[in-house]
Amino acid sequence: MIAVTPARAQAPRRRTLWSHMVSCRFISIMTGVFELFFFGFFSGGPGWIWTWPAVLAGQFLVALCFAEMAGQFPLAGSVYQWSKQIAGSFTSWFGGWILTVGSIVTLAAVAVAYQVVLPLISARFQIIGGPSDIGLVNTPNGAKNALLLAAGLVVFTTVINMVGVKTMARINNFGVAAELVGVSVLIILLAVHITRGPGIVFHTFGTGAGHTFGYIGALLVASLTSAYVLYGFDTAGSLAEETHDPRRHAPPAILRALAAAGIAGFLVIVLAEMAVPNIHAPEIGTSGLPYIVKATFGGTLGNLFLIDSVIAITVCSLAVHAGGIRMIFTMGRDGKLPAASAIARVHGRSKTPLIPSIVIGILTIALLVLNVGNQRAFFVLTSVAIIMFYIAYMCVTVPLLIARLRGKWPTPGHGPYFSMGRWGLPVNVLAVIFQTGVMINLAWPRAAVYGNDRWYYQWGAFVFVGLLGGVGVVYYLIALRGRQTTVLAEHRAGPAAASVRAVGEEA
Repeated sequence: MIAVTPARAQAPRRRTLWSHMVSCRFISIMTGVFELFFFGFFSGGPGWIWTWPAVLAGQFLVALCFAEMAGQFPLAGSVYQWSKQIAGSFTSWFGGWILTVGSIVTLAAVAVAYQVVLPLISARFQIIGGPSDIGLVNTPNGAKNALLLAAGLVVFTTVINMVGVKTMARINNFGVAAELVGVSVLIILLAVHITRGPGIVFHTFGTGAGHTFGYIGALLVASLTSAYVLYGFDTAGSLAEETHDPRRHAPPAILRALAAAGIAGFLVIVLAEMAVPNIHAPEIGTSGLPYIVKATFGGTLGNLFLIDSVIAITVCSLAVHAGGIRMIFTMGRDGKLPAASAIARVHGRSKTPLIPSIVIGILTIALLVLNVGNQRAFFVLTSVAIIMFYIAYMCVTVPLLIARLRGKWPTPGHGPYFSMGRWGLPVNVLAVIFQTGVMINLAWPRAAVYGNDRWYYQWGAFVFVGLLGGVGVVYYLIALRGRQTTVLAEHRAGPAAASVRAVGEEA
């Protein structure tokens, strides 16, 4: 582990809070719930809310496993680094590769959220299409406009990530503060405007009709929303190298980030359903939470919350982009990627690795361009992003479970840091079962998510994940198999600490 430098030792509280803040940026309620509320409600009616605590409970099992890892290996790169400590070379490489690609897909999926919010603030943002496309991603013109707005946001995140630490930090601090205030005020005002009781969450509005398993089938589709919002908590562990006393602070940071997002998100969803004037309004199933806040609070106050959501989406996109940069930098530092020295080089003036910033920006825009004109692109990108993160997460939880079954975890030198003790094995088993179930559910080629007009979109999860995973496997077999992981020479001494710190602060 990189030693704590004097600069970092001088501000332990600030470094500890930093990891918490970045996790809150990634698990963004003002982004995820505003972006996908409509899909959950359309798929499962008011009762879709019950997918939220179910997914939260499952993800908390995963987070507990990650907390144990962070307490022992508080390293930049989280999933990749943890997998490297307890699994073979291929597993750690594959986890890092999938997480890197997943970050690119996630950036595209998050950036598309602009379409759900911006045109509702002003119709001028509906550059392509007309009034019938405003705020929608499931119409041809709505999809095109969504990808156009998303590309503009990706250009912005690329430039900001290249500019340097100070600019990024200012935007981050402003964005986190805006989201915390926005979520808090939104919860309070929704509670003040309640028009019906909490019993609304037991209504299905007949959404179970046509599903093989009835309403359970509807909830399985609606769970896409909950699964999309409640991941990314590993980023708290990823910033451990920039945190004072990381073995003690990183584990609770992971758990707090997920718990805070889970509680806040649940309150927003429940209170929104209780407060909206007309719970049967068709706009809830097409525009979701943006419609609810404007219908409940009126145009002026509603637009203020939408603007706050735009800020959250922007900062969340910056966080996802920065997380991808961190992963590429870390793998490049280990010599695991082509042109590793160039990838892991930190620019002297900006203190950021420029090449990873540019690569992620270009690949994300290319992904958006490939999906122009497809009104199912939004759902395909969202589902694939979640699946890839779950696969990467399983590159930690599965090897950890194997180590437990073999009696190799916890290690004799585990120390006084976070440990689940005798609960570790059942929690780990349930975490792996949950992850497997979610991936199967999201990848299933159902028309409600992927459509049925083009086979490669209907089987999008299998095609995209299989293709990108296959590329990673081939590269490993050709270029990395049998090679020992070694940190690049220029990162083995003092410069390594400076580089890692720069990348951490840049995020």
